[in-house]
Amino acid sequence: MSGSKGAVESKRFEITHKSVLQLAIPMTLAYITTPLLGLVDTAVVGRMGVEALIGGLAVGAIIIDLVFTTFNFLRSGTTGLTSQAYGAEDEKEKQAILFRALAIAVSSGAVMALLSPLIIALGLWFMAPSQAVAEATKTYFLIRMISAPFALGNYVIVGWLLGLGRSYMTLAIQVLLNGTNILFSIYLGLVLEWGIEGVAIATIIGEVLAFGAGLFVCWRMLDHSIRPSRARIMEKTAWVRLVNLNADIMLRSFTLLFAFAYFTAQGASFGDTTLAANAILMHFFLISGYFLDGLATAAEQIVGRSIGARYKDGFWRGFKLTLLWSTIMAFACSLVFWLGGPSLIALLTTIPEVREEALVYLAWAAFIPLSGMLAFQMDGVFIGATWSRDMSIMMVASLIGYLLVWWLVKEPLGNHGLWLALHSFVIFRGLTLSARLSPKVRQTFPT
Repeated sequence: MSGSKGAVESKRFEITHKSVLQLAIPMTLAYITTPLLGLVDTAVVGRMGVEALIGGLAVGAIIIDLVFTTFNFLRSGTTGLTSQAYGAEDEKEKQAILFRALAIAVSSGAVMALLSPLIIALGLWFMAPSQAVAEATKTYFLIRMISAPFALGNYVIVGWLLGLGRSYMTLAIQVLLNGTNILFSIYLGLVLEWGIEGVAIATIIGEVLAFGAGLFVCWRMLDHSIRPSRARIMEKTAWVRLVNLNADIMLRSFTLLFAFAYFTAQGASFGDTTLAANAILMHFFLISGYFLDGLATAAEQIVGRSIGARYKDGFWRGFKLTLLWSTIMAFACSLVFWLGGPSLIALLTTIPEVREEALVYLAWAAFIPLSGMLAFQMDGVFIGATWSRDMSIMMVASLIGYLLVWWLVKEPLGNHGLWLALHSFVIFRGLTLSARLSPKVRQTFPT
């Protein structure tokens, strides 16, 4: 309905610049702690003066992201479903969603930890780094994977809180997670000189502490006078919907991480120095991504709640405001990266060759927020609406375009062409999702 009476009365709620920013700013601060952690880990390893360790951390992080982000549906799927239940004022379903998602998270994480030797073997085969980089990668990965059940559980907790619009509580949990990780990374990696092993152990400590705190917060937030029955939690149609949603988001996440892993693998073909330079510059993309993800999260919550409340005008209002603020944020990020890029590169590594190589490609990294802005914002809309099938299809189509561009420009442009292909990929994502927006809105809000 378009905010008026229809078959079901819509539930209006206020959507303003202030309400968008109240959702986005805490989540921006929460998300930025993640690339900040990556910067600290890179700086800790980079100050050991060994190129192979920087490359090992970069390759290891890519494989970790490929594995964990494949399960990102535990965060985004939980957010979309919870926000819709919140909009519909269905307390029992809000709780049932949390219980179902946690069951998937903990069991999947345990399986992942057990399979970690096989996963790293396949990852190194695909990435094909040098022997020194491979050894560092293996050490880092096998330690990190111990935290898998806790990491996936944290995805669910964050997703559930976001679906309820509790962005400040999510910020507190993320600060605990990444703040603890940063402190222990510095202490174990540099002070105790445990090297890359210390950096990995620090992550385990952060994940465990955040999971325990998150469970406590969620338990305190439940309305214990209203509890879904076991039959409600195990309801077949709800699990089928969750599985289908998860499958689509998993495909989307896997495709996205494949694109980034492919970028790293192709960069490795240009030598360890270029690999290290690209790894450092990718932190620019990650930083901008997490800034833009704050606004995408606002779009998720507002869109999901609007659909649950059958409030079409609220949907469009939330879409327009998050698009406006995403554009402003993208311009700000690019300006900061362009002006401050040389200083940031110098902070991340003391190796002269890597610094010089990174400066060559700085412009590509500095302006990628502008190329990717629409993709991030549209992702938030489609996740909140749980339009997962269209999102996954458009992601695959964008990947094909990305690979085609790289095939066309690889020989004449080298690593410059690799960055051009990455820009093309994020542009394709934004445009293809935009093309599906109006048809999906007509299906969701029939007049």
